[in-house]
Amino acid sequence: MIDFKAEVDKRKEAMLEDLMNMLRINSERDDSQADEKHPFGPGPVKALEHFLAMAERDGYKTRNIDNYAGDFEFGQGDQVLGIFGHLDVVPAGSGWDTAPYEPVIKDNKIYARGSSDDKGPTLACYYALKIIKELGLPVSKKVRFVVGTDEESGWGDMDYYFAHNGLKNPDFGFSPDAEFPIINGEKGNITEYLHFNGQNQGAFVLHSFKGGLRENMVPESAKAVISSVHPLNVLQASLEQFLSEHKVDGSIEANGSDIEVTIIGKSAHGSTPELGINGATLLAKYLNQFDFQGPAKAFLSIAGDTLHEDFDAQKLGLAYSDDKMGALSMNAGVFNFDKDSNDNTIALNFRYPKGTDAATLKAGLEKLEGISGVSLSEHEHKPHYVPIDDDLVSTLLSVYEKQTGLKGYEQVIGGGTFGRLLERGVAFGAMFPGDENTMHQANEYMPLDNIFRSAAIYAEAIYELIK
Repeated sequence: MIDFKAEVDKRKEAMLEDLMNMLRINSERDDSQADEKHPFGPGPVKALEHFLAMAERDGYKTRNIDNYAGDFEFGQGDQVLGIFGHLDVVPAGSGWDTAPYEPVIKDNKIYARGSSDDKGPTLACYYALKIIKELGLPVSKKVRFVVGTDEESGWGDMDYYFAHNGLKNPDFGFSPDAEFPIINGEKGNITEYLHFNGQNQGAFVLHSFKGGLRENMVPESAKAVISSVHPLNVLQASLEQFLSEHKVDGSIEANGSDIEVTIIGKSAHGSTPELGINGATLLAKYLNQFDFQGPAKAFLSIAGDTLHEDFDAQKLGLAYSDDKMGALSMNAGVFNFDKDSNDNTIALNFRYPKGTDAATLKAGLEKLEGISGVSLSEHEHKPHYVPIDDDLVSTLLSVYEKQTGLKGYEQVIGGGTFGRLLERGVAFGAMFPGDENTMHQANEYMPLDNIFRSAAIYAEAIYELIK
């Protein structure tokens, strides 16, 4: 009988060194530097090249699929187990106590952007397979280990990978990019954009409004530039009262004849918007008390009154729930307004259960007063579910129970993972029940013990699936 925990213990130092090196790479998507050789900018490519070089070092024959994704295979057999991780990260944002791309270990936790989403879990899974390889365990199936570079944005990496990798799709698989005991159901995921155009009018002028970094992140902060008929000290007093009432920070200052107003909330993953404080909707709520007119008024009214804390889309009139998959959620993620633009937008990211769809949501949004239209993002992920009695699900839950002594159970989440890439695909770890979720937040971390625990679980799980 193999003691996978002991095998992980033998490799702790090497695993930690490899993880630190991966976390030092800023692999945020950067469209301003994207080109034919760097489809999502140079950072994701650098992370991909680093990962594949590590795999070459360990004796795998790797493939780089045009800098979109990479893979390698292990074992033999007609059936293929797919493991899908990702090396890209969401923007670091502000509010960190440490440098987000210089990993720091404090209180037995490793702090860095990507430590829990998804470089830490991906590396734990990589070492799990490495253990099986180095022990020479007999297997009857192949493993294809795939790493992507655009999971946090549009999944353009996987679209390209499945179209160009030249191999048949894996028969079943998992992604180490969520939580234990298992995620065998994922809600649908679509971003819908509210558009505002027309002449900016009124005693107050909204010159610009910017908030949010990604559709799947709660905006940590937002900044508006306005012209006001009130003197700065009057606005300053009203803002201080507002900040006190809502227990957040902010600032207001003159910049020539303009006034800049900033409110700072708290970021969170877009699938759990209730865990954050949306700085953008709060800023809109503050500004909406003043005499803005035209598209600025519509923009601020919808953002500050309708969207603020409307996590279940109740105020939008789009609330929906399903017995198996739970309730729809909505994150107001990215806000862009410029008085010289004729197309200002608010991006709404919906996570929805079976029973509704993107078209139904769009039809409901089109009823909002003051908007000029609604458009959809290119990618929509339909609701996904693998039954609990499927051999893949039951095997993974059995290993989890054996390794932890905890009871396994199925879960449906609003988050979207690469587990849904396959019809028989799930997400498996690496957060444990009761863990603090810091994904997409400042001071993201992963407990070192959990990295090592999950590696042992992954090793036994992979072996049980392919032996």
